[in-house]
Amino acid sequence: MSINIALDGPSGAGKSTIAKAVAKKLEYVYVDTGALYRSIALYEIEHGVDLNNTDDIIASLKNIDLKLAYIDGSQRVLLCKEDVSDKIRTSEISMGASKVSAIPAVREFLFDLQQNIARENNIIMDGRDIGTVVLPNADVKIFLTASAEERANRRFKELHENGDTSSYEEVLADIKQRDYNDMHREIAPLKKADDAIEIDTTKLDLDESVEVIYNTVIEELKKKSEGPSEVKKEISNIQNKENNGLLRGLDVRIDKNNRLSHCRVFFYNILRYIVLFVFHIFYDLKFVGKENIPKDGSNIFASNHRSYADPVLIALGVRIPFSFMAKEELFKKNIFFTMLIKALGAFPVTRGKGDFSAIDMSLKRLNKGRNLVIFPEGTRSKDGRVGRGKTGVALVAAAANVPIIPVGIVFEGKLKFRKKIVVKFGKAISPNQLNSSEINPKELKKLKQTIMEKIVDLVEIDNLYINSSDNE
Repeated sequence: MSINIALDGPSGAGKSTIAKAVAKKLEYVYVDTGALYRSIALYEIEHGVDLNNTDDIIASLKNIDLKLAYIDGSQRVLLCKEDVSDKIRTSEISMGASKVSAIPAVREFLFDLQQNIARENNIIMDGRDIGTVVLPNADVKIFLTASAEERANRRFKELHENGDTSSYEEVLADIKQRDYNDMHREIAPLKKADDAIEIDTTKLDLDESVEVIYNTVIEELKKKSEGPSEVKKEISNIQNKENNGLLRGLDVRIDKNNRLSHCRVFFYNILRYIVLFVFHIFYDLKFVGKENIPKDGSNIFASNHRSYADPVLIALGVRIPFSFMAKEELFKKNIFFTMLIKALGAFPVTRGKGDFSAIDMSLKRLNKGRNLVIFPEGTRSKDGRVGRGKTGVALVAAAANVPIIPVGIVFEGKLKFRKKIVVKFGKAISPNQLNSSEINPKELKKLKQTIMEKIVDLVEIDNLYINSSDNE
């Protein structure tokens, strides 16, 4: 029994790119059905067949040899033995695909090919009628959408990167026309399946979109884990791949030689000094242990969590830009707040659900030369006492294999005007000290304990150190 994921949606919603990325994370076969229709359109155009002449198109199908090949994990489209994977990505072919896909005989021609692949493999298949027609019994159905303007903007950038000179207005008109064609065709019109989950990516970038789709697939498969044993087995396989993948670096090798550009660091520090000046006006701010801060990037700063200002407080003491996880709810407040925290380096994490995609993002940010701030407690402490840490910090530390700098943020009560704040940077914990060669739940807990003890040692209230045993 194979696991089938159906991903439907309008043109330009990012289905192919997202499905391909999610399939890679799941180690599934990716089937780009749009590429199949595009290939039919390319054949007709190259052979001078009028795309408005249905009879001629149907007659030509017997001459078309179309196959999908998987080379180095990437899908390639072979049309009459020629690799046309790149030739089919033009605006002209896109409109042609919309026309040929409305012909029942063309859909029947491709139907068997698609279903055979689905029967024999765990797949993610994207298109416009996958959940409604091609794979009506798919294990997970997702309907991916975005505003016409945003989809046109994405397609416009893609076309120009490939040398196409179409204007944005032309691309937008093509998008709207194709939407109309796809939704009003008689055979298998574009529509959301009744049991599909709709996801709007208008305000999401590619990484965020992949993260949302991946998490949705995992959650939906988990809901089916009470069902057929094959689904249970697949959930277990995915979770094992996630853990093993993380400890291999999730296909990311952290290279401490990677550096952010001098220009970016220079302008970042100009902004940092301006904000630092403002913070010194509003607060009695003091940094302790700055000699413990590495001069390069790709380090993890693990800190207790006292206020929303914590990421800024830590960043003000360090010259290399940070990234940090923030609960996904913060990205839904309003567009201006979302833009602000993204500019500060934030990316979303789903709390309490083992969000491995957020850990994947952490590793990618580290590998680009940025530092990473993690708050192991997950939630803010109202009284200043260090709470129970989560094993996520240990998992990132084990996978990244980079130094960890413990941080303690100390102030009494609430953060108010002229409040005394002390930000303490402890001595770095080297990767060798983490002893993460054999990772399992028990080892992760030990790893987390080591990190939390270092944080606790830095958080001093009334000249007394908080005992970490109270928090475990």
